[in-house]
Amino acid sequence: MKRFPAFVAVAAATTLVLSGCGGGGGGGAGGESDTIKVAYQKFGNFVQLDDHMKQVKADFEAEHEGMTVELVPIEAQQNDYFTKLALMNRSASTAPDVMYEDTFMVKSDVDAGYLASLDDYVAEWDDWDMFYDNAKEAGVGDDGQIYGIPMGTDTRALWYNTQLFEQAGIAVPWEPKNWEDVLTAAETIKSALPDVIPLNVYSGKAQGEAATMQGFEMLLYGTEDTLYEDGKWVTGSKGFTDSLGFIRDVYQGELGPTPEQALDKNVGTIVAGEWLPQGKLAINLDGSWLSGTWLETGTNPWPEWNDVMSQAPMPTQEGQEPGATSMSGGWTLAMGSKTKNPDAAWDFISLALNKENSQSYDIAASQIAVRSDVSEDPAYIEANPSFKFFSDIVEVTHFRPATSDYAQISNAITVAMESVMTGQQTPEEAAEVYDEAVRGIVGDENTVDAK
Repeated sequence: MKRFPAFVAVAAATTLVLSGCGGGGGGGAGGESDTIKVAYQKFGNFVQLDDHMKQVKADFEAEHEGMTVELVPIEAQQNDYFTKLALMNRSASTAPDVMYEDTFMVKSDVDAGYLASLDDYVAEWDDWDMFYDNAKEAGVGDDGQIYGIPMGTDTRALWYNTQLFEQAGIAVPWEPKNWEDVLTAAETIKSALPDVIPLNVYSGKAQGEAATMQGFEMLLYGTEDTLYEDGKWVTGSKGFTDSLGFIRDVYQGELGPTPEQALDKNVGTIVAGEWLPQGKLAINLDGSWLSGTWLETGTNPWPEWNDVMSQAPMPTQEGQEPGATSMSGGWTLAMGSKTKNPDAAWDFISLALNKENSQSYDIAASQIAVRSDVSEDPAYIEANPSFKFFSDIVEVTHFRPATSDYAQISNAITVAMESVMTGQQTPEEAAEVYDEAVRGIVGDENTVDAK
């Protein structure tokens, strides 16, 4: 069996799934439609997928005479995208044939009856052998069947502006060993460069999963605690409260954006398109995909980005082993269960994620490749100078729990973050409210007190 190379082995275990949104003209088995509907996210600086889908549409229609691909780009921030996609899937008349979905949503969408099994198709697809074994798990439902084909994976770390660091007297390369080092650097920036935002950590309900994964979980998984253990949700953990304490220190200590800026749904677009290129932000806790915005093909080309921006792994809380942490996810294309033309929907998915198209998308969107023939291609390796760094930290990465109730848990985390960042609650109070919310979501029997 094909195994992940070292830099992707862990990423394959990710529980995040990308779903394909197909819509045909609605409706269930029986009868074929000459139109397939493809739903996906387009928001802010994230236009690479839109470009990709337009190219695949043109290629597909050229190869399938008489067929039409109806692209449905959903212009919405992540949580709103999930909501709108769910609404589409509730009716056969609007349900997509192919859809793009975050991996952590796949199991709940299978439970909801939105996705079609792809087992019969991948069994006859030679390209499937090119995908790393564990990457394939990203699209598997609770029943063991495959529902999504992975487009790529990602990792997260600290991006920092070397020019601002040098102006503030901070040595580069910057190698923070613990949380205190990160906060100390932010405090130094605040003192030396008062017009610069020292540190951005996504937080609050408006940021949805970006706050949970890029922010909170990048902290929590650097403590001695975790969210989920042996099939139960962890409550009462010191690591949870300490992670909220870090959020408090950033926002109540005026080391980050103002709460008003941070709670703007468009802050991610502003960070990538304005604050970083314009030297207004010194440190940004963010994903491997960020530089895709600055490439020649991106929405905000910044030729100097690699001379200005550098990366450092997010350290663990006290510098304990393994010394650094990261979070990984990914997206897939999946087939809608209500498609009238499953063969055409599959043809679109397989065309979109063949070697050539996977490689072009992974390069444009700064994705860590999940196909061996892409990850080993010199053109991919040389396309982005940050690929090696973000691939290397896969060995310390973590993944969100692959459960259908994760989305509700994630929302409870953002509520706790927002209450702390705005000063409405202490970390201890917010953690207690979170624990109660978790018990209400999953039941006492599905929780466990931290050891």
